[in-house]
Amino acid sequence: MAERVESWWARRQFSRGVEVPYPVGTYREAWAPFPMLIRQYHPELNAGITLTQVPPAADVLLLWQCEAGHQFVATPAEQRARPGRERRRSAWCPECATLAKPPRVRPAGATPSTRPRPPQALCPKTPPLPVGEPFQSECAPKPASAVEAKLREDLFARLGVTRGFNAVRVGRPFFDHVEVWPDILLPELRIAVEYDSTGRFGLEHVGKREESDRRKDRLLRAAHWEVVRIRTGKLPLLGPYDLQLSSVSRRGLERLLDAFRDIRGPLFVDAYLQ
Repeated sequence: MAERVESWWARRQFSRGVEVPYPVGTYREAWAPFPMLIRQYHPELNAGITLTQVPPAADVLLLWQCEAGHQFVATPAEQRARPGRERRRSAWCPECATLAKPPRVRPAGATPSTRPRPPQALCPKTPPLPVGEPFQSECAPKPASAVEAKLREDLFARLGVTRGFNAVRVGRPFFDHVEVWPDILLPELRIAVEYDSTGRFGLEHVGKREESDRRKDRLLRAAHWEVVRIRTGKLPLLGPYDLQLSSVSRRGLERLLDAFRDIRGPLFVDAYLQ
């Protein structure tokens, strides 16, 4: 059961037999991918204990304060998993989220419906292609990152592979589609490249969105593709070939090509160099 931070800290002091069971900075790397949580956490509200002294898996109640001034209590796990499909800054604060999207009020005397929800229909726009086949999808979102666009141009300038594909047919539904949309597709190599950052509000590729990334990668690998994710902003690596880069420079591009060689072999990859 979650306990107050003062009680949790005192218990850790007793069990470890030291005054400071977790020195400042111990969990800095673990919290680095969550810049919004770093801004919402204030040691003076939590017995002077800094966020880098709190293990992300600790079952402890912490007091947070959002930029609007709302204070609320949540465990590290609850706060890290809070972002869902919303892309609003308010997703990190339960009170702000409620104000942004108020819950529907049931009329007095109304009873909740017991009618089962129909199964979610799949998008009919996905063409009936074999699993693993790349194609041009009209449902794929438009690229929104300038860094991603530059990486795409740099990759296709180095590799003589087919351009124009933005989706891969997969064997199981991904939300309401049987297709996934990697950032960059290299069809001859059967490699998908993803560029991941935490985004403007620190909401991207963390919490539930990280689980969605993992699921997407599993679907691609089941379709006999491999995935290389470029992870920025201290995001942890998800797969065996992922790279953690601060920026995609010429050196970073060479590291990416080396990852391709590790996957498909240097003779095969170098045959497409131009």
